Amino acid sequence: MFGFILRRLAVAIPTLLLLIVLSFLLMHAAPGGPFTQERALPPQIIANLNAKYGLDEPLWRQIINYVWGIVAHFDFGPSFVYPDRTVNQIIAAGFPVTLTYGGIAFVAAVLVGVSLGVSAAIRQNSWVDYLAVGTSIGAQVLPNFVMAPILVLVFTLWLGWLPGGGWGGPIYWIMPVVALSTSFMASIARITRSSMLEVLGSNHIRTARAKGLSESKVILRHALKPALLPVISYLGPAFVTMITGSVVVDMYFSTGGIGRSFVDSALNRDYAVMMGITILVGALTILFSLVVDVLYAWIDPKIRY
Repeated sequence: MFGFILRRLAVAIPTLLLLIVLSFLLMHAAPGGPFTQERALPPQIIANLNAKYGLDEPLWRQIINYVWGIVAHFDFGPSFVYPDRTVNQIIAAGFPVTLTYGGIAFVAAVLVGVSLGVSAAIRQNSWVDYLAVGTSIGAQVLPNFVMAPILVLVFTLWLGWLPGGGWGGPIYWIMPVVALSTSFMASIARITRSSMLEVLGSNHIRTARAKGLSESKVILRHALKPALLPVISYLGPAFVTMITGSVVVDMYFSTGGIGRSFVDSALNRDYAVMMGITILVGALTILFSLVVDVLYAWIDPKIRY
């Protein structure tokens, strides 16, 4: 297992470095610059700003300094729009909010989705199966950009039960969690049902039943673990998407997460913040892809190669 992890790290680390370099190059290739405005600044002010942020240096030196700052100090540099704040401070202010409702949404989506999928599979063609499949289909066609305004309309404007925005106690978490987790829950339920049906028809399940094991033991001990393999492969990128938040959720519910920071940085040409958030999401994607590979190897040792 240790050698398996080292082989995956040998691929993940260069991929992360490539992501950093590509993000830097793409941002610098964008039309205009971080100080481009409707009313052009005097050339001397532009020159002073470029010198302050190191943008007057050769491109290769800028790349080396930027990569070294991230790798050695986890420093994404200063913001171009807020001179008194760094990119790290902006991310640190929004990421805990996003991590809170994203983590809760992930747990809720996994628990409900796996439960629906397993229940539908073991009671195939029953009313439980039809109800689970219908719920999954209904949730699948309601992505967060549709669910969010519906929740605000019903529970805030019509019923007045929940606050429509802001960030505070648990009551503020309910609608962002529901809006973010609904479509993921539907996908997890669909994948779990299909995988469980395939596993339940395999030879080792028929052998377990022939030995006289109870149905609960057959499901929990022999069927659930292999059935979760396709689910785990989906959970890696899904988890990153949830804990890094959704632009739609942050915008509709004004949570103050990093999704709002990303939109503001794009509108204000704050390329440093855009690169920082992009690299953070990419690094988390690589990290949890590694976690998924390790879980795969733990569940099914045959894939350790």
